[in-house]
Amino acid sequence: PRINRILYSDAAATMAGSLTGTSTVVSYIESAAGVVVGGRTGVPAVVAGLLFLVALFIAPAMGVVPAAATAPALILVGSFMLTHVAEIQWDDPVVAIPAFLTITTIPLSFSIANGLSFGFTAYVLLRLARGEFRKVNWLVWLLAALFIVRFAYLGGG
Repeated sequence: PRINRILYSDAAATMAGSLTGTSTVVSYIESAAGVVVGGRTGVPAVVAGLLFLVALFIAPAMGVVPAAATAPALILVGSFMLTHVAEIQWDDPVVAIPAFLTITTIPLSFSIANGLSFGFTAYVLLRLARGEFRKVNWLVWLLAALFIVRFAYLGGG
């Protein structure tokens, strides 16, 4: 469907961003936000792109803003994300346990990467324990292996 174009562009932007040493690019969220507020054409995407361009030049000045000033916005975004927790298949432990680990590890470790890595690794280990290793995509296997190596060599943070 049409969302594939958004996801492909987001994936390409994330790969390009990671090669330059930046944090994850979240253009998909910006596109979704435009759709949620009623944008049906490419105008919201162009406006978001122009604002990102402006942000390149004012980003260094944003370093003076303390974390306490941005915390309320992050808490609000987190609460919006939690509305989707009801959609998780809580009756399936192979889905529920990794989801729970991800949801709890992110705030406890102050790291989205740690939360996702625990979730991915738990998912693979649970599928492996059930003998359902063929149900796991090869890329998920690769990510879980990389996460395990990361934690073995770098520790939890």
